[in-house]
Amino acid sequence: MPSSSFVVLLGFLFASGAAVGQAEFPSTVPGARRIELAPDETPPPSEIAVSPGLSSGFYFDSDLLREGIELESRERFSLVDVGQATLRLVPSSRVNPGETFRLVVRFKDGASPVSASFLLRAHPAKAEPLVEIYRGKRTIETYQQETREAHAKLLSCQGENARLSAEHDAPAGLTGLISTGALDDSGVAGRVVTRDVALTVGNVLEAILVKSYRSKKGVAVELMLVVRSGAQPWSAKGALLRGKAGADLKVLRVWQEQPIAVGEARRIVVEAEAPTTAAQGAFSLKLWEEEGPRTVTISNVTFP
Repeated sequence: MPSSSFVVLLGFLFASGAAVGQAEFPSTVPGARRIELAPDETPPPSEIAVSPGLSSGFYFDSDLLREGIELESRERFSLVDVGQATLRLVPSSRVNPGETFRLVVRFKDGASPVSASFLLRAHPAKAEPLVEIYRGKRTIETYQQETREAHAKLLSCQGENARLSAEHDAPAGLTGLISTGALDDSGVAGRVVTRDVALTVGNVLEAILVKSYRSKKGVAVELMLVVRSGAQPWSAKGALLRGKAGADLKVLRVWQEQPIAVGEARRIVVEAEAPTTAAQGAFSLKLWEEEGPRTVTISNVTFP
């Protein structure tokens, strides 16, 4: 498929809406995931993250046998759109985090491999937006693309290691903020945004305080959460900070004092990497727990 057609296809997919068995390589599109299918092997299915209400698109380099698509519990997906060489899935709200669904696709030309299997695992907040699936040998151009992307990933890892090393060696307190360059002449700005935000935390969790902070290099959100009577303790596992345009900030850490017990208020801090220009406007913060489906969603979070 020509590159221009592929770009149009990607636009269509997005506008319309992890154990790995098969070999994976850098994709031709930044942010997408690429899976290579070997012709003479039958590997275990690749695991793909899906989420209720979020679209996951599959791009194949071969035409699909539409009547050969098998999706476990298909009725629990609000959208299953099968194209000539594409597949778009949107799980419904009836899908719970942690559930898995088996997906099998078959190819029209009958060549080996004749099919591909995937394991769709539901996540409370994240979904893989695009997965590229290729059969057979790759061209020299794809190897060149892999080399370029591997080099870019290496540079990114080196920068991350340097940052972590600098943080590890830096002193604590204000001295540490100064030594890591997190402070400028404005220092760290803070703002209480409890009355401004919209809380969606279910019926077992309550946010009694929300504060936002901004430094030279990043932002942070401080929460005081309470578990109501009759509910189990709650511990945060991960977080997502997303702007109105759909861009996510890079979450550096999620810190919690200890599991939140019934009737107790505990502090949780979410820190993200964000230069001043990247943290403008309102953001949505979503937290999910260590084990279980309970989430905390806070919208209209703004930073000083």
